[in-house]
Amino acid sequence: QVTGHLDDCTCDVETIDAFNNYKLFPRLNELLESDYFRYYKVNLNKPCPFWNDNSHCGIRDCAVKPCPSDEVPDGIRSGSYKYSEEANSLAEECEEAKRLGAVDGSLSKETQQAVLQWTRHDDSSDSFCEADDIYSPDAEYVDLLLNPERYTGYKGPDAWKIWNSIYEENCFKPQNVKRPLASGRGESFIYLTKWFSSVCVEKRAFYKLISGLHASINIHLSARYLLQDTWSEKKWGPNVTEFQQRFDEVITRGEGPRRLKNLYFLYLIELRALSKVRPFFERPGFQLYTGNKSHDAEVKNLLLEILRLAKSFPLHFDENSLFAGNKKEAAKLKEEFRLHFKNISKIMDCVGCFKCRLWGKLQTQGLGTALKILFSEKLIEKIPESGPSYGFQLTRQEIVALFNAFGRL
Repeated sequence: QVTGHLDDCTCDVETIDAFNNYKLFPRLNELLESDYFRYYKVNLNKPCPFWNDNSHCGIRDCAVKPCPSDEVPDGIRSGSYKYSEEANSLAEECEEAKRLGAVDGSLSKETQQAVLQWTRHDDSSDSFCEADDIYSPDAEYVDLLLNPERYTGYKGPDAWKIWNSIYEENCFKPQNVKRPLASGRGESFIYLTKWFSSVCVEKRAFYKLISGLHASINIHLSARYLLQDTWSEKKWGPNVTEFQQRFDEVITRGEGPRRLKNLYFLYLIELRALSKVRPFFERPGFQLYTGNKSHDAEVKNLLLEILRLAKSFPLHFDENSLFAGNKKEAAKLKEEFRLHFKNISKIMDCVGCFKCRLWGKLQTQGLGTALKILFSEKLIEKIPESGPSYGFQLTRQEIVALFNAFGRL
């Protein structure tokens, strides 16, 4: 039933499917298997800021295995960027930049220089996410390829509490819809339909982004479900029944196809961000530094090819339709939008299953980075071809999260 036109867009499901499946996804997959993109630094021990919760998931599939430090490429681990002798002379200044913690050290020489003149600039006003302190002793590198997102057995009241707090406290939505993703509540579908026709495009967009993220996570746990668990082997694969419970039109009384369409909406938003951020990555001074010079150059070429592809998509979402009304009202709404999303990123520290927490944090940071890009268009346009880009920055964390989150979609 997921076919045809998408609301609030000029696009349709079929165009996205053809573009993604045959053009973009094979290249993106290759990118995400490279060293730069497979290692994500994350603090999985941050306490939940909203309620006292010590109930960690005891199921072994909830565990995340961090990388022994010697497995992480030197360039990523040391935050070194020393490709040249003149770069070495900057070492002292870079120590200062690192001490100020203003930017992830594994970014390029020019970015490092920019930081030195940029330390007073506080970019928290652009941030849609509560970022981890990656210099914390609790922050560890995780190999995303060895810790895939899949069914872990984490469900029931604890998991519901997370999604309830996201929808209830943090989402623009009608008050009478208590649990937008509970199956078999046909009345909420009717309320949603009425509500969608009566609210502004920004609030609809926010709701659809969260619903799309939720749909994405549910699809992954249905597609990589624990089908067999014996002493000799574990077998993972698609669980159609689990998928139908969440998305079948009859079982969900009409809501399922809408949830899946929200996934396409989320895809369009993140694709649009990739098409907009190209100038940041195209600068000759920008390097995806791991320490292997020839490999790093290949990965950068692949990255630019993906961004060019993203730009070529014919039916992009027009983000100019967001926050386009009365300037004062628009600014207020945009700030509300940002704070709502920041809260959602904090809730991820309340997820009791570490593997779910890892992928929840990564995907919210990826979407938060996409929103930051879309709302920084003027700053990105001003980035000089060479030299530092003062107004707009992305840390390595944001870059890895942005592409891996899009890879999930």
